Amino acid sequence: MSDAEKQVEVQEEAPKKRPYNLREKKDKKAAYRSLIRAELADELYDKILNIIVVQKKYKDPNYSAKDLARELKTNTRYLSAVVNSRFGKNYSCLLNEYRIKDAKHLLVDKRYADKNVEEISSMVGFANRQSFYAAFYKNVGETPNGFRKRNMEK
Repeated sequence: MSDAEKQVEVQEEAPKKRPYNLREKKDKKAAYRSLIRAELADELYDKILNIIVVQKKYKDPNYSAKDLARELKTNTRYLSAVVNSRFGKNYSCLLNEYRIKDAKHLLVDKRYADKNVEEISSMVGFANRQSFYAAFYKNVGETPNGFRKRNMEK
C-alpha cells in the first residue's frame, strides 16, 4: 500500500468535525424531573408558551430564564425542570427554536430581501451573529445565507 493510500485510509477513519463547535446531544436522566407536579407543570407550560411565543419575548436578546421565572413567580431551577420535561430541551434551545422559525420566514420574505442576515438575526432576538449562525445550522442543517439562496430561487 502506497503512502497516499495509507493517508486516505487514515482520513476516512478520523471523526467528522462538526461545524460551529456543535456537540452531540446527550440523553440525561435527571432525578428532579420526577418531583414535578403534573398539574403545575401543565399550567406553567401554557404560561411559558404565552409569554415566549404569544408575547414574543423570544425576540428580546436579554430575556433570561431568570426573567421568565420571576414573571411566573417561580424559581429558575423549577422552571428549567418544567421546560426540560415538557419541551424536551433547555431554555435557550427553546428560545432559539422560535427565533429560527421567525428568521426562516424573514429570510425568504420579499419584504425583507434588502435586510442582511445580521439584521435579521437581531430582529429575531439573537445577541450576535455567531450565536445565530450556530443555532441556525443546528436547527436547519445549513447556513442562513445558504437557506435564503436556496429558497429565494423557488
